[in-house]
Amino acid sequence: MQFPVFDHYTIKVSELSKSVAFYQQILELPAITNRTEKAHIRWFSLQCGELHLVEGETKDIKTNVGVHLAIKISDFDAFMEHLKKNHITPHDSKGNPNSYTTRTDGVSQVYIQDPDQYWIEINNAQMQAE
Repeated sequence: MQFPVFDHYTIKVSELSKSVAFYQQILELPAITNRTEKAHIRWFSLQCGELHLVEGETKDIKTNVGVHLAIKISDFDAFMEHLKKNHITPHDSKGNPNSYTTRTDGVSQVYIQDPDQYWIEINNAQMQAE
């Protein structure tokens, strides 16, 4: 059997335009062609896969910081400043506001929430050799 490779992550969002703006402006994810061609869906590149936003009912979706999408960045301090400029509250790994976590291996992590309260971890872990 071949080793599995990440393809995509799909989340349901209540207001597509608001979520698209967040993922483009805050996370700076590039939009890619939505091959479904459906107006209520947008796709973004995660380099190793894709993020799909699907507009629809979200009232029964419950999340916590332990269930999150994680993204690596190279300049953690610049990202923290970016959050501040955009009035986004950083959280640590326990969900405590105005804080971040430094793991025992030295990796810094911050957790933020998108417009539908999905948790996203941003960290500065080094890319591993493949």
